[in-house]
Amino acid sequence: MKLRVLYSARLRERFGVAEEAMDFSGATAADLVVHLQSRGDVWAEELAAGRAFRVAVNQNLVALDARLPEHAEVAIFPPVTGG
Repeated sequence: MKLRVLYSARLRERFGVAEEAMDFSGATAADLVVHLQSRGDVWAEELAAGRAFRVAVNQNLVALDARLPEHAEVAIFPPVTGG
């Protein structure tokens, strides 16, 4: 399936990319995270278990077990707080 993956804030800075188009064969957001972790280095570090980040699919926050539809826009970003 084809995805558009967006990275924000700290993740954009660490990965050195704001977005990418991707051909992806997994089914869920968790599968995508595992795929990105397999790139190693900062990818594995920032997306490791216990690190704080959120995933949105087509602008809706989702759990990692959410299924990814074809041509989805997937955003991965650190949690934000207001004040």
